[in-house]
Amino acid sequence: MKDCSFCKKIKGELPSIKLFENKYVVAFAPLKKVIIGKGHMLLVPKKHFESIYDIDEFYLCELFKAVKEISIKLKDIGADGINILHASGKSGQQSVSHFHLHLIPRFKDDGLDTWPKTGYKETNFLDCYKEFCFNQQ
Repeated sequence: MKDCSFCKKIKGELPSIKLFENKYVVAFAPLKKVIIGKGHMLLVPKKHFESIYDIDEFYLCELFKAVKEISIKLKDIGADGINILHASGKSGQQSVSHFHLHLIPRFKDDGLDTWPKTGYKETNFLDCYKEFCFNQQ
């Protein structure tokens, strides 16, 4: 896409710190002001897809293969865990309209808490899931 900042980084038209690259995926450091923790990186497909709704399965699989490969390397250098974060769509708080995954290495006592504390309580817990049941029977 012509005006996509991630596409420009992939093409080398904008500066980035590339941390990993293969035929289908590139990983680079996020902007300094939005880094969540030590080693936080963004994984993006080299082909432009806006969100989870339009990325094709091939590229989605290639992204997760890269996530696994990088995660193993991070574990080898001392990460105790990994968080994988994603946002699609305006309500999902997607900040860049190019599908991407945030990979955040976790370390013992790193002080990060990436799990939101919403205070949400569902009064009809089982009933609320009836509309979300997508079993194909």
